[in-house]
Amino acid sequence: MLEMAAAAGTTDIVATPHADLTYKFQPELIRERVVTLAKATNGKPRIFEGCDFHLTFDNIQDAIANPSKYTINHKNYLLVEFSDLLIFNETSEIFRRMREEAGIHPVITHPERNQLLQMRLPQLEQWVAEGCYLQVTAQSLNGRFGNTARQFSLELLKRNLVHFIASDGHDTEHRPPVMDVAFEWLSRKYSPNYAGLLCVENPLATLTGDPLPPMPHPEASRKWFQFWK
Repeated sequence: MLEMAAAAGTTDIVATPHADLTYKFQPELIRERVVTLAKATNGKPRIFEGCDFHLTFDNIQDAIANPSKYTINHKNYLLVEFSDLLIFNETSEIFRRMREEAGIHPVITHPERNQLLQMRLPQLEQWVAEGCYLQVTAQSLNGRFGNTARQFSLELLKRNLVHFIASDGHDTEHRPPVMDVAFEWLSRKYSPNYAGLLCVENPLATLTGDPLPPMPHPEASRKWFQFWK
């Protein structure tokens, strides 16, 4: 997977194992595996640590007490994955505590693929207004996860709610860790600068812990339909 990502132009990648009730999050083991993989691939792409964080009671309490344990590259951005079955009424308060008590910037992962979040566009807008960020999966843009996910991705882009595009790679065949096709699509539909913001500049900020640059409102190119129908 790392070799495939590098061949598609990826220079930096974040390993994001789940932190939920099914998978025990083990930072020491993750660090050990990252070192092993980096040696096997000569450091290309560079591998950073993180997780796909689920909002369980124990997770929330531990993250607020030990934020760098879960955040991307142990800085201040945290990937948050919502359940497909339940969204807490207290989610806004949870995010507020993360921001104010631990300095964590929540990044909501693949909202376009979550049926509950697809029905909560105003809620997503509220969370973004309050300081959260949204990350859309690259393959959602070409319909890999169905037309509903694709159309919701386009709506999120239209409303200027997307801050990151990520591969969310799981394997080498069905969920490959490649970004080049999505980057080219964003470049043609909007602009190379906008593609660079979502795929390069903003992701880099999560590695350094720097604030994101202001998000310009994307303007679709008139010729985008010639590339992707």
